[in-house]
Amino acid sequence: MNVAIAPAEPASSVSARRTSGLPWPALLGPQAPADAAELDKIALVRSLPAGATVLRRGTAARALVVLLDGQVGCGWAQPGRPLVTDRLLTGPVWLGLAAPFARGQHGCDAIAQSSVRVAELPIDPLRAALVRHPVLAVRFTETMAREVIRLDARLHELMHKDAAARLATWITTQAADRPQPVLRLASRKRDIASQLGMTPETLSRMMRNLSERGLIAVEGYTVRVLDPTALQGLAGP
Repeated sequence: MNVAIAPAEPASSVSARRTSGLPWPALLGPQAPADAAELDKIALVRSLPAGATVLRRGTAARALVVLLDGQVGCGWAQPGRPLVTDRLLTGPVWLGLAAPFARGQHGCDAIAQSSVRVAELPIDPLRAALVRHPVLAVRFTETMAREVIRLDARLHELMHKDAAARLATWITTQAADRPQPVLRLASRKRDIASQLGMTPETLSRMMRNLSERGLIAVEGYTVRVLDPTALQGLAGP
């Protein structure tokens, strides 16, 4: 879906409500009932339409933001132009986790690709809650550590792997949890290329190259892995 960056209602201007039973275990790991209840008390839940701005790059990060359900594109937005997407995220997942703790700014634009629900955890009451609930503080630390590891792996790929290896890694990862080595390309080629640090033209060329080598077969938006071992070998460590 092409979403142009038009004037959109930021998350903070949409009416919020308190709710309970939010998916904290999926976001932070197992939770004690008291810890989950504490987060429920802090969280403000908002519903936003497709095209709405969830996060705006460069604005003060005063709250941790969770995508509860729906899909959000994260990347670089310019007025009147489609979002240059780094990642497409489907809830439940964190959108802004580290910056609020550092009193920093949001590092990307996040635009709703569908109708979404988001929860905001204002940083000051959250800090107070973490002092009262040290196990919960450990959960947040572990979650941020996993995100650092993910970003470190992405940086390694961009710096040390060529385009073919990055594409092989992406296909291998996407197909890993599927019963059959077949995946449906739910994202636009431009968005996939942006995630992999290449142009759409390079992505198309690499797809053809892997097909000609007998590693994959591409039919429309479907990619079938023909030689998982060779594909993993190309992806590297």
